[in-house]
Amino acid sequence: MKNRLEELRKARNISQEELAAALEVSRQTIGSLERGRYNPSILLAFKIARYFDLTIEDIFIYEEDAT
Repeated sequence: MKNRLEELRKARNISQEELAAALEVSRQTIGSLERGRYNPSILLAFKIARYFDLTIEDIFIYEEDAT
């Protein structure tokens, strides 16, 4: 799943550490999310959306496999 997390974080001049602290996760979790190596739980997705005052769909881009 692709996401706009890094773009949104940088636009607000927030470090990975600051975002991680606000969401109560590790900096490594934020890095993994930004690189697309990890998909958030639904709870974490909601926390991220609330933090940025956006919808989940505004942040995370779901793409169905074209198989």
